[in-house]
Amino acid sequence: MSSQTLLIDADDTLWENNIYFERAIASFISFLNHHEFSPEQVREVLNDVERECIVTHGYGLHSFAHALVKTFERLSVRPVTTELQDQIRSFTHNISDRAMELLPDVPQTLEYLGGRHRLILMTKGAVAEQTGKIERSGLKEYFAATEIVAEKDLAAYEALIEKHKLARDSTWMIGNSPRSDINPALAAGLHAVFVPHGNTWILEHDEVSSASPPQRLLIVGRFAELREHF
Repeated sequence: MSSQTLLIDADDTLWENNIYFERAIASFISFLNHHEFSPEQVREVLNDVERECIVTHGYGLHSFAHALVKTFERLSVRPVTTELQDQIRSFTHNISDRAMELLPDVPQTLEYLGGRHRLILMTKGAVAEQTGKIERSGLKEYFAATEIVAEKDLAAYEALIEKHKLARDSTWMIGNSPRSDINPALAAGLHAVFVPHGNTWILEHDEVSSASPPQRLLIVGRFAELREHF
């Protein structure tokens, strides 16, 4: 394959991310110990609250902690004191303090791809938070550029195409999220590679769009399989 530009997602594509949020949610639901709502019903309320919080607080730990507190306030019969709020927010500490856990064969695959193609890291979320993860991952050296956006939607992809003067017919978006990585990239006229992750955040779930020729959509089981296609 001739030289291409590969836009590569970060969270749950290069390193584990959502599993830590899931563990925090499990601890939160256990702590709430609701006597009328099942754990599944509590999770549905939290999902709705997270959607609300994304609008006002964006993505990241601050928004997630706010959603936990707001969900507790919505469901608890107890008054939510400042001390209780702090206790609820503490469920996020294991997320912020953890070491980075790269997915299998990621550095080797990036090294291989970087020798053949132009790599741009594209992630969404809080700038300081995502910057810290990129630095701690040790993967920044493999990328020609890194882009942190507030939302991965059609407008964000169009802006990135313009900023980096990307040729749509030779640019691919690679990631685990149908909602943020695959569908808006295809809508922007790019090719895409879907790398499913078993613990993709539920708010990133969506039906994967089809690619309209000459666009291409690849689905691979592991990040390392990219070496077989690029």
